[in-house]
Parts: sequence; C-alpha cells; structure tokens
Amino acid sequence: MKISSKALLAAAFALALTGCSSLDKKQPASASVQSGISSGEMSDIDAARSAGMSDGSGMGAAALNDPSSPLSTRVIYFDYDSTNVRSDFENVVQAHAGYLASNPSTEITLEGHADERGTPEYNLALGERRALALRKQLVLLGASAGQIRTVSYGEERPAVMGSDESAYAMNRRVEIVYP
Repeated sequence: MKISSKALLAAAFALALTGCSSLDKKQPASASVQSGISSGEMSDIDAARSAGMSDGSGMGAAALNDPSSPLSTRVIYFDYDSTNVRSDFENVVQAHAGYLASNPSTEITLEGHADERGTPEYNLALGERRALALRKQLVLLGASAGQIRTVSYGEERPAVMGSDESAYAMNRRVEIVYP
C-alpha cells in the first residue's frame, strides 16, 4: 500500500491537533497527568542509589494503616509558590520511599494541588511540579519510577474552602494515594 507524503502530513497534523486541548476551570478532567522521568533525572537517581541512599525500611502493609506510622501521613504540604518538599516531611517521604522499595508491586498516585491564587493554568502546572518533585525524592530514596503516577488538579479540588492564609496553606499539597 502506497501512502502519499500529503496524507502522512495531514495525519501528523491531525495527531498534533488532537494533543492540544484547552484548560477548563470547571472540569477536573483537565488534570495534567505525568508519568515520565527525564534521562538527566535517571542519572541523578542511579548515582544516589549507588551511593546507598535507599532506605529499605521493610515496613509491611499493616504500617499503612497504623496511625503511629509515618506511612499514615498521606498529605505533604508546601510553602507558597514552592515545589520544595518541606523538611518537616522528610521522615514521611523516607518512610513511603522505603515502603515502595520493599513492596515493588505497590503503585501510588501523587495528586498535586495548589491554592486559588494564580491563574488556573499556572496552578495546574504548579500542582504538577509539586507532584513531580515528590516523585523525584521518592525515587532518589529507593522507590521505582514505574511505581509512581502523578496527576495535577491545580486549584480545582481544595481541601479547605476559604480565601485566607490558613485555607491556602491546607490547599498547597500533594496527596499520596495508595490503591
């Protein structure tokens, strides 16, 4: 079967248009999903693993529901307009990374969120950057990149309604979702 270059060009153009979509503030379905990791990040991850940064805590599934376990903390909060995981969540991130490393068949979803300040597009991107930052830390600490899916909801799913700093602080987060 012979395909003309015009037909190939038209098909490529149609595929490119299919990949473009507008962001609709009212539809959480516009969430951005990311599952890849760059080759540069993989180099950092491989270097960290060879340096022995994997936790390997060996926590069992029961620890996921134990309120005294750091694994029971499933929300990581962020400072204003920041993608840096706060130091007060280091032990929680290490515990989740150790659990994932010890349970390679377990998969999680990291749901990134932002407060209502900023445009919907900016907040969607900020939620994605936050989820990816947490994903990178988990992988650096021993989890497999294939175990972690990220999604951003931006400002679309606030944990707390309100337009004051206490509400904003609760909405700047990444939620760790186990199946």
